[in-house]
Amino acid sequence: MLKNLLQGTGVAIVTPFSSDKSVDYSALEKLINYIIDGGIDYIVSLGTTGETPVLSLDEKIEIVNFTAKKINGRVPMVIGCGGNYTQAVIEEIKKLPTEHAVAILSASPYYNKPSQEGIYQHYVAIAKASTLPIILYNVPGRTGRNINAAVTIKLSKVENIAGIKEASGDMVQVMEILKEVPKEFLVISGDDALALPQMACGMDGVISVAANSFPTEFSEMIKCCKKGDFAAAKKINDSLMDAYTLMFAENNPAGVKAFLNCMDILSNELRLPGLPVQDSLMDAIRKNVTTWKKMFVSG
Repeated sequence: MLKNLLQGTGVAIVTPFSSDKSVDYSALEKLINYIIDGGIDYIVSLGTTGETPVLSLDEKIEIVNFTAKKINGRVPMVIGCGGNYTQAVIEEIKKLPTEHAVAILSASPYYNKPSQEGIYQHYVAIAKASTLPIILYNVPGRTGRNINAAVTIKLSKVENIAGIKEASGDMVQVMEILKEVPKEFLVISGDDALALPQMACGMDGVISVAANSFPTEFSEMIKCCKKGDFAAAKKINDSLMDAYTLMFAENNPAGVKAFLNCMDILSNELRLPGLPVQDSLMDAIRKNVTTWKKMFVSG
């Protein structure tokens, strides 16, 4: 059952770029080892944090193959594949090397703002066509359209739809979903800053951006939540709250790439229209990383 396999902390990994904007595979390998050694539970390749809108299909295929090779069976991998043209999503899933993955994470259609029934039919079509189970991804801040609780609950009963990454930020909606979906349906937080209270509501884990930079601390916080030790989880979460604010102050993944650059893991490069964070924010991030090193790295 997918729910048993994808508990805890997943990481939506960034795609490192070199100064010429080509994919930096050396840095990607470094990042993969860093987060796995940090204790995370699984990796999401080609999530939106990986700047998928600016990657070609050939690059996506190469990234998945490379990531799977470097993971080398240490943790499961999920592949991101979503879009606003249902048939194009289906065709891309068929072309991606899905044999390396345990599930497809598929963001809901963006820009064209389909009706709730349109969103439902979109996912039903993808689920029928995919050989891997589908995890819905609700992120209205990016797509412009929320998947409401009623549609999520309806989709939770569709064959081959196994879970949802819920990033609406709506705690009432989260609780409605958790109350009504089947027990085998995976419910994952997509909001780093809300992961702790959402775990307290009964979520199974999180697909995190912040865990790119803080894999040990973030995954330990989620482990504490799973054990019911919310006092210990709060202590860790409190230490990361300033980082959350800085990381998402401008956009994702510019913020997390700035953190990873300050940690000497990758170059601070994005593809247009993405840009590195402004100098003032970079200075604040650098100070936060210095504080983190004093608290955690230096003991």
